[in-house]
Amino acid sequence: MTGLDGTTRRWLYAATALLLLPLLLQLQPMVGIAVGVVALLSMALSTRGRLPALLKITLALTLAIAVFSVYRRIGRDTGCALLAMMLALKPTETANVRDARSLLGYGLFAPFATYLLDQGPLSLVLGALAVAAALTTLLRLADLDSGIDLAGWSPFDSLRAAGKLLLLALPLVLAAFWLFPRLASPLWGLPDRAVSKPGLSESMTPDRWMDALNDDTPAMRARFIGPAPRPQEMYWRAMTLRDFDGRTWTPAPLSATGAPKLSLAPVRWRYTLDVEPSDQRLLATLEFTARQPDGTQMGRDASLRAIAPLNGLTRWQLQAAPALDFDPVLDAVERRANLALPGRNPRTLALGRQWRSEAGGNDIAIIQRALAMIHKDFAYSLLVPEPGRDWIDDFLFQGRTGYCQQFSSAFVVLMRSAGIPARVVIGYAGGYHNPVGDYWVIRNSDAHAWAEVWLAGRGWTRVDPTAAVAPERVYDTIADRMPGRTFGNLIDVRPMWNFGDNLRRGWNDFVLGFNADRQATMLKRFGVERLSPSMLIVLFAIAAGIALSIAAWWLARGERERDPLLRAWHGMDRRYAKLGLAREPHETAHDWLERVRASRPQSAPELSVLIDRFNALRYAAGNGSERKTLIRDLRAHRP
Repeated sequence: MTGLDGTTRRWLYAATALLLLPLLLQLQPMVGIAVGVVALLSMALSTRGRLPALLKITLALTLAIAVFSVYRRIGRDTGCALLAMMLALKPTETANVRDARSLLGYGLFAPFATYLLDQGPLSLVLGALAVAAALTTLLRLADLDSGIDLAGWSPFDSLRAAGKLLLLALPLVLAAFWLFPRLASPLWGLPDRAVSKPGLSESMTPDRWMDALNDDTPAMRARFIGPAPRPQEMYWRAMTLRDFDGRTWTPAPLSATGAPKLSLAPVRWRYTLDVEPSDQRLLATLEFTARQPDGTQMGRDASLRAIAPLNGLTRWQLQAAPALDFDPVLDAVERRANLALPGRNPRTLALGRQWRSEAGGNDIAIIQRALAMIHKDFAYSLLVPEPGRDWIDDFLFQGRTGYCQQFSSAFVVLMRSAGIPARVVIGYAGGYHNPVGDYWVIRNSDAHAWAEVWLAGRGWTRVDPTAAVAPERVYDTIADRMPGRTFGNLIDVRPMWNFGDNLRRGWNDFVLGFNADRQATMLKRFGVERLSPSMLIVLFAIAAGIALSIAAWWLARGERERDPLLRAWHGMDRRYAKLGLAREPHETAHDWLERVRASRPQSAPELSVLIDRFNALRYAAGNGSERKTLIRDLRAHRP
């Protein structure tokens, strides 16, 4: 078996590191760091020979146990982590060309595994660079295995050859992307880390939103057609929570649902909503949706739910309008349900009954009194103590500091205590306007909870008690949480963040958003309303045939010259061929020189020297330095 020289080994390990890098970025941080360190140690130890089998087995078992202890389940994320771990150990058994090819062949699975976890532009760029480096190294391994003198080997020459191979595959890749029939839902589903990502859920418990409120990744993006609402008007309604057990709010049971009794004003806003995958069915839309889009269900509380789980990037065309009245007549069952309270928080219940007796039946006065109390005495902060049994009493009468969960829960309980039907609404509030793409980014940290109270003659009416907090007592401001601010808001990199997020939005639109429905209608502008799967297969077969014919024609032009010196010599010959002075197959080098001298005497002296040097190295002894210098000069010569 052919051994590995130092240069080949360095290129091999650099290519392996590039293959592993995009996958490491998608693993749990501690797992990614640990696997990266193991990979570096493996590469360093491999220069001293193979490790004992017992030591390798021990390392593999230790790392496998560590991976399972982090992920705690068997799934795609765990499998990808194990693949990365085994690839990190693979260099310890790399001693010759055959081992090196095995390492790169196994390493090419890493970018594929990366795309199972993330399909963003960064993963694609890193994966493409890694594949190019792997092809470059494989070309060098082929030269090394053939016994060719690699003294004049140029990585740029191999990179060019690898680039040609990638370009050769590009037509087939594009044909598969555009024309191969797509499934209506992803074959692999969502990664575990995406499913477990913090965000809205179908219940609300104190302190359970902290992960979401500290997560600034986008949940959805909205682009308005025409004027956009003001940020303080952006309430993205996901669902209402009616039932309360003293700690957790949950929605009404399915038996209590039905069509909403909702009258809307004329449509005020039209917009497109791109929703990031969450594997849930909750669909947060601007209050209130004027026309129910296909693929959704509308509940009695006027909230939308997707029929299928949102396990991929989805796009919705929506319209929104203010409500004229919402459930103006509340039946007895719903009234009782929206007044029900558990036997907890006695001080809050007593305060509500006191306000009812003092208000003389004026519900609006009670609401205004509660908002005035919040404005006068309460503060907003994400740093709140652990909730106790009567945590609403603690919040209203002692701590008086909290965030939207505490404010909305306490306000609804207080309203119910005063005899006013009320419920909690969850969703998002506000958004960040990206001026680069002129769209709004709604992040997980924009998750919000507010209240709805039922008023005679008006029905359900939104009241946001959190907004009543005096500005000087808001300790976690929106400005503090603006994207693009780092190091305690000392550095403002919003322009860079805006550009990067707009790039991601474009990628989502062009690549990830190209689903089965868009594929079926992509020729609509050419008069084809919808492409059936059989039509797509025929088109793909035609395009793939053309792409393979191009590849076959290119390969039929001749096998790649493996000797770097001969490649440089033939390259110079091709440059002369553009002037009509190509060397004929029957010509010796000196006969060719005489013909060149007759047509272009100015090129003859330099060409004569190159020919003499080439003949000396081809047919006589020469050292590696002379060979490398001649290859460089042959590439640089221009007739």
